[in-house]
Amino acid sequence: MQRLLKLSLIFCAVAFVAACSLPRGAAIQGEITRNQNDEDAAFAVEPITRDSIDTLRAWPVTGWAGHYHWFRDAHGPKSNVIRTGDLIDLVIWDNQANSLLTSEQEKSVTMTGLAVSPAGTIFVPYIDEVQVRGKTPEAARAHIAGQLENVVPSAQVQLSLTSGPDNSVDAVRGFSSPGNYPLPNRNYTLLSLISAAGGIDSSLENPLMRVIRGGKTYEIRADRLFEQASANVVLRGGDKIIVEEDDRYFVALGATGSETIVPFNQERITAIEALALLGGLSDSRANPKGVLILREYSGKQTRLDRSGPPKEQVVFTIDLTSADGLFAANKFQINPRDLVMATESPVNSIRTVFGLIGAVVGAGNALDSN
Repeated sequence: MQRLLKLSLIFCAVAFVAACSLPRGAAIQGEITRNQNDEDAAFAVEPITRDSIDTLRAWPVTGWAGHYHWFRDAHGPKSNVIRTGDLIDLVIWDNQANSLLTSEQEKSVTMTGLAVSPAGTIFVPYIDEVQVRGKTPEAARAHIAGQLENVVPSAQVQLSLTSGPDNSVDAVRGFSSPGNYPLPNRNYTLLSLISAAGGIDSSLENPLMRVIRGGKTYEIRADRLFEQASANVVLRGGDKIIVEEDDRYFVALGATGSETIVPFNQERITAIEALALLGGLSDSRANPKGVLILREYSGKQTRLDRSGPPKEQVVFTIDLTSADGLFAANKFQINPRDLVMATESPVNSIRTVFGLIGAVVGAGNALDSN
């Protein structure tokens, strides 16, 4: 009777294993790509190899434009220029006894807060409206002095400039001290503004700089701005600067070091770098021949001539056990919202079967001993 019961237990266990899916943490590659050769399959499967990488890298990007658009030239004039809305202070000296501008007690006259008009002029007594917009402060001073020579030949002019709204920039948000900041000169750079505004808010992860100018938006990651001197653009009056977190991410699932949403910690991330961010593959579970990257394209991006994806849904496969696969994966770019999937090793399923059978045999031996 006991032997019959033992055989029944073994039979039931084996039948259970055959009928049910095995307990595991991730799918096996064959389960995901099973129907890839069907004509009506909803997805295409593309191996990432050194033979295919150049073609795949030329396919349209998804999730973003593929790069951040930044200024080409960071240089500007060496001196400031006067703009509409700036405020000018004039001090005019005249030592003549019968001066039209000064008195015997005061040999100078001060005119403060002269606003540059929409026409680009300021009013100066005896010479009427004087065009100053577009001139440097020194050029404007010389121009006013020249105009005064016909009226006050011995006059000397001092000019100082206070930047108006057209000669200032706005640190909108993402700074420790946001606000409006006048431009002291035409070489005032973005890094100078960041310093004046107290630096980037420390609570922001992977900060992204945005400069709005003339109806266009320019973007650069803060880490690149700090690393490349050529990216330190000269600001212009009216610029608005915003710092926000880079919201790009990819998703990790399966037998990786972690299953999570992973933000982009740099402008571009390769497949190898993505796996490194995840802590690599699980040594005991993952199939190094079955790393998958699942990506969705739009219908307009599909192509039949290999210049684009053949279908909207594509599964890219990577074999990390060969140098060919490793070199290719190190050139393959991860796009925002990609799904990086490390499939389960088939060996784990075999181990599970043997583990279950071993447990049943153990139970049978226990029955025999009784």
